[in-house]
Amino acid sequence: MRTVALHLAELGFALAVLAGVALIYAPAALILGGLAGVVAVERALARLSPARRKENR
Repeated sequence: MRTVALHLAELGFALAVLAGVALIYAPAALILGGLAGVVAVERALARLSPARRKENR
């Protein structure tokens, strides 16, 4: 439960940052959103065991 709350807080803060950047310069917000997505996928893959990572290729 604690982990879910932390993930939701992280998502909320990331969305707030992206919204703030979008108010100033929309293309920069899209670039930051893309980078954040890549980081999120890499973090999720890092949690998998090596055997599961091999299955997902």
